[in-house]
This record gives sequence, structure tokens and C-alpha cells, in this order.
Amino acid sequence: MGSTGMDLMFQSICGHSNNSLTGLVPDFLSQLQYLTVLNLERNQLNGSIPTELLERSKNGSLLLSVGENSNLCGSGLCNKKKNIVIPIVASTGGFFILSLTVAAILWVLRRRKQQHKAQEDTKPNIQNPSLESIQRQFTYSDVQRITNNFERAIGKGGFGTVYHGCIDDTQVAVKILSPTSFQGYHQFEAEVKLLLRVHHKNLTSLIGYCYEGTQMGLIYEYMANGDLETHLSDNNVKILCWKDRLQIALDTTQGLEYLHHGCKPPIVHRDVKPTNILLNENFQAKLADFGLSKILPTDGTTHVSTVVAGSPGYLDPEYSISNWLTEKSDVYSFGIVLLRIITNRPVIDRSHEMSHISHWVSFMLSKGDIENIVDPRLYGDYNINSILKAIEIAMVCVSPTSIKRPTMDQVVSELKECLTIELSQRKGGYEEESKDSIEMINMNLSTDLNALVR
Repeated sequence: MGSTGMDLMFQSICGHSNNSLTGLVPDFLSQLQYLTVLNLERNQLNGSIPTELLERSKNGSLLLSVGENSNLCGSGLCNKKKNIVIPIVASTGGFFILSLTVAAILWVLRRRKQQHKAQEDTKPNIQNPSLESIQRQFTYSDVQRITNNFERAIGKGGFGTVYHGCIDDTQVAVKILSPTSFQGYHQFEAEVKLLLRVHHKNLTSLIGYCYEGTQMGLIYEYMANGDLETHLSDNNVKILCWKDRLQIALDTTQGLEYLHHGCKPPIVHRDVKPTNILLNENFQAKLADFGLSKILPTDGTTHVSTVVAGSPGYLDPEYSISNWLTEKSDVYSFGIVLLRIITNRPVIDRSHEMSHISHWVSFMLSKGDIENIVDPRLYGDYNINSILKAIEIAMVCVSPTSIKRPTMDQVVSELKECLTIELSQRKGGYEEESKDSIEMINMNLSTDLNALVR
């Protein structure tokens, strides 16, 4: 409560006129800095008025009313006889009433402060300042200058258009919100607030934002090699080798691991897919597009969404049916991304009986046909044991029931081992160990894979 509210409270409660108060005027009243009105008229007070109260009355900081108190002196010099005649118990009574009043006020104020602090403690420890309080806000004219009046578009989506830009000598990407996208505004606000609070080497960095009337934009670090989807495309001339693909997968899981286990409360991305995995000039992967992200409850329970959000094919089937959102929904989506990295097949292929990628891989595994699962553009340039382990990781991640999926920190650990295998022993062909691995994968696959949404 601010000083104005406290002044009003004291003005109201310290109006004790005509209350039959007896005794001395307590000295401590002069120490109440917020006290501006003190009305003690028509009582039975005695003794002298504290000097400090008189001084405050003279300088105008206190409106003091003490009329019709026949035994009250206006100075510190009072008749000692009168003071002796008044019983001590009466003096104590007046002091007690005023003391009790002030004590009640202080208790109320302290109680409110404690309640306010308790409410603050229950909030997520990820801060939530308003957009206006952030110092990285750019004007629309700044954005026009940064993008050279939106000269070069480098991407387009449901949110809006992404433009190349420069701030001094630093390249940036500027995503401008489409004015026709109502849903986009809420995603814009969510992304700004989240990216200004979370920081990790495998999450895109937000340099600033623009929020000026209907003009809204996000300014990111520039990712020179675009998104993963582009590099998995058959139209891309440069083919990612298996080692680089594994590193990109590991980078992605490390970003997700930070959101799930490094943030309190945990954050679920909800839209993990190749187009949201960006690559810098060194092909380091960074997770992007946090417009659909959700902060989970602090008590470890699931979050029930009124609207299921995500991308077709990558959406957790359990979440889409129950609306119960957990970190395991991101695990499922990453599993589909990993299958894309391994196979380079579309997530949903209507031309094939096994239309969903997880159905198709499961079918190929049942035949023991590992070679035709892997992207043919790799031309066998990979360690077969590394491939087998990656397939096993992916298939466990896409289990139809979340309880059977690993946590993201477990996925990170397994992928590190997978990458170590690839780096330490790059061989082609099949070995006895490879055959054992194929059998292990088939044994570990859940029999209810057929329940996956086509």
C-alpha cells in the first residue's frame, strides 16, 4: 500500500473525538510519519501535549484538534497537582486505546504485505515484465532502416514474413507480424516474453522487438544456413552427412532439455519440427518459433489445453486426444524429426499404405530392411550401429503412450552415445553386432504402434 492509502487510513482511525478518552496523549503518536490528522476533541485527556505534535501542528504537517479537554495543557508546563489527582489507571486506559488502534493498523499492513509476498512466491520464477518495460524495443522506423525498407524477404509463414536486415555490422532476421493474423498477435506476445527470459546456445536469441500500434515484429540473430527442412529437401544440392545430422539432432535435444529441465517451471515448445530448427554458419542448430510454447504448472501436474496446438504429423496423438500437455509431447515431436533426419521421407505420405512415417519405419523394421530405411543420398557413408541406435531412439520417442517415452535428458544422453559411435568407428556393411541390434529394436518396439494417428 502506498503512502496515500496509509495517510487515509490513519486519518480515519485517528479521529477520536468525543470518545471519553482519558489519560495522557502518548508521545509515540508524534513518530507516526504518515499521520496528518489527529482529532482528540471533547475527551477527558490530561497532561501536556507532546512537544513534537505541537511542532508538527505549527509547521502544517499535522492537523491537530484538542479542544474541550479541560485538563489538557497546551505546553509542557502543567499543574503538577492536577496530574497527581488523575488516577494512573485512567492515563493507562487512554494510552492503551490509542496503542491498540495503531497496533491493529500495523498488523493489517503487515498481513497484507505477507499475503502479497506469498502471492509473488507462487508465481513462476521466470519473470514476467510487460513489453513496455523491456529496453530492447525498436520503433517501426528503426525496423524499416534495419531491413532497408523490407528489401529482402528470406521466409514466409502463417505468422508473417521474415526479412534480412543489419544492425551496424551484424546481420539479423526480422519477422513481421501479418496484420490479418489475429492468432499471430498472441503468439508474438508469448514469444517475446519467453525469449527475453530464456537463454541457451541451442535456442534462437532475440535481439529486440517492435510494437508500435498495429506494427509488430521480432528481431533475431541471423541464421545463415536457414532451417533443417531446407537441407532435408531433395532440391538441396548440398547433402548433410550422417555425422552432421546427428549433431543437429543433439543440438535440438539440448535446447529442449533446457526448456524441460533447466527452466523452473518447465516449458513445452509444442511445435518441434524441421522448419523450426535453424542452422547458423557453422551448422549449429537452434530451436526457434516459441509462439505456441506453454509454461507448465509448478506442481508437476499436466496442463489441460482448451485448444490443441502443433503441426500435423508431428503432433503427439495422446495430447491431441486428451488435451493433456506434458514435456513428453515435445519428445514425441522430436522423435518424428529424428525419423525425418534418418529417412528423409515426408511425415505423411498419402501415396503409401503406411502413410505416417512411424508406421512405415515400423513396417520396414519388421522386415529387417534397415538399408532402405536410411536416406539413400547418404550412400552408405555411416556407421551402421550408429544408425541402428538412432532408429531405436526415434521409435521409443514416438511411442503412442507418453509413459513409454524417455525424458529429454535421457534422449540427450543416448544421442551423445550415438554420435560417439559414429565418430569412433565409421564403417559400412553389416556386422554380427548389427544383427543383434536389429533384433533388439524389434523386441523393444511397442506393439501398439498401430494406434498411431495416420
